[in-house]
Amino acid sequence: MENFPLPRIDSDPKLHKLLLPYCRIKPGEIWFDEINKHKVGCLDSADESHVNKIMDGEKAILAVHDPPYNFVAFEEKHLIDFIDWCRKWVNISFNILADNASMYIWLGADQNNHYQPFPEFIMMMKNSGFSSRSFITMRNQRGYGTQKNWMAVRQELLYYTKGDAAFNIEAEYTDIPKILKGYYKIINGIETENLERGKSENIRAGNVWVDIQQVFYRMEENVNGCYAQKPLKSIDRIIRANSKKGELIVDLFSHSGTTLLSAEKLNRRCFTTDIDPVFCEVSIRRLENFRINKLTGWQNSNPFSNEILEDKKIKNYLSRTYNFDFAKLNREKLAV
Repeated sequence: MENFPLPRIDSDPKLHKLLLPYCRIKPGEIWFDEINKHKVGCLDSADESHVNKIMDGEKAILAVHDPPYNFVAFEEKHLIDFIDWCRKWVNISFNILADNASMYIWLGADQNNHYQPFPEFIMMMKNSGFSSRSFITMRNQRGYGTQKNWMAVRQELLYYTKGDAAFNIEAEYTDIPKILKGYYKIINGIETENLERGKSENIRAGNVWVDIQQVFYRMEENVNGCYAQKPLKSIDRIIRANSKKGELIVDLFSHSGTTLLSAEKLNRRCFTTDIDPVFCEVSIRRLENFRINKLTGWQNSNPFSNEILEDKKIKNYLSRTYNFDFAKLNREKLAV
């Protein structure tokens, strides 16, 4: 296995600058996929003119957003600014969605600071025009914490709808078999339990998802350089539940391109944006890598590995800053 990870690109300005020449679109530009008609735009999600540019009059049936809530130090002033920024892209999302549509938002809650920005965000959403539908928790298999608190293992996902949005209940069934009897009920004079009444041998996910593995470096779908990458299985579930083949999905915060890749796999179209050219390029390369190699990510390698090996400036920087051993890496590549 090639061992060629990248540090977080968003927290390393020098590395980010060195990768910019390998990005095919610049701020304000849109990449159009000739094969399945996806779009990736290097655009500002809070600027309506930018989003309208990529939508070009079309309406989406589903929005899946993972805003970068981790970049704000949640002091009072910063929190107000963050919520004002969120209000802009939420209003834009409302306008670009069809009359009957769904929206999912991944949002963090800092347990050491009154669970911000979660409470302020959901209060803001009361006046957004969307209807609240579910507060979903995805349980991480690996968490963080101390010996003096409950380990933090959850990711928060908010489900909203506009109008009378469709919901495909078949998408909710997991691979987990029903094994516990219970919930007895009289049906036609006969006492039955839940295993007898169910339409499936497997349990429904409900609003606590325990069957999805968080992404880490040993997984094929891992995209090194990206932070807090969402699992493909979670986005697949959302798309199956709230859209049909051929319909349009939007994601205003592409980052590692997970929504784009899921839409490709499930025969939907996706219009996605990111304000950063590097993450737009990562998203495009991930789609291309899937089509060429049938891989959902790079596991412990990275999207720019070939360019880095040919770029002395990047190699020198990674060697000095992160102690990269490129001689060893070249030996590993030759061995493969």
